[in-house]
Amino acid sequence: MKYKAIIFDLDGTLTDTLEDLYLSVNYALQSCGLPERSLDEVRRFVGNGIRKLIERAVPESAESTLLEKCFEAFHAHYIIHCQDHTSLYPGIATLLMTLHAKGYRMAVVSNKLQKGVDELARTFFNGVIDVAIGEQQGIPRKPEPDMVEQALRQLGVSKEEAIYVGDSDVDLQTASNAGLPCISVLWGFRSRDFLVAHGATLFAEQPQDVLALV
Repeated sequence: MKYKAIIFDLDGTLTDTLEDLYLSVNYALQSCGLPERSLDEVRRFVGNGIRKLIERAVPESAESTLLEKCFEAFHAHYIIHCQDHTSLYPGIATLLMTLHAKGYRMAVVSNKLQKGVDELARTFFNGVIDVAIGEQQGIPRKPEPDMVEQALRQLGVSKEEAIYVGDSDVDLQTASNAGLPCISVLWGFRSRDFLVAHGATLFAEQPQDVLALV
């Protein structure tokens, strides 16, 4: 065992949330009379929290009041529909159960709102993930290291005993800021070429590859 703990990103790493995010973004845009976005556009927009997602989805020419209205519409819709199409990626359940059986401590750290993280944790990770941290007041979002540092404290491990697993450039920067090595997964929201361009060096093509790297 190289490490004692594994910090996982959520969207695009453990859970395939893209369809629900896409539908809620377009619901909000449509309700505000704004042009809808494609699935690929929404894929590119995610990673920095839902506020940044909506800022990227709304046209730059939109007034701030319209941006706020769109954000509120998205938030209200997504809270209700965040699990309509969301599921674990194939092989993730087996990976988590195997890691748990081997004694690894595990945490989820996400820029998704804490309420959404809690809902998904109850649905998919109950009894397997030890700590689930989402966006909350007073804690800077990723790529700042604060969420990861909080997870490490709650897990009771040092950064030297932990590794980070994510699917994006935000995750690579988060891991670097927190002083952790990063495994970049290739089934998520970013391509290998994109991740390499942002400094990725460790890759998991499928969930079982994580086992060999930890």
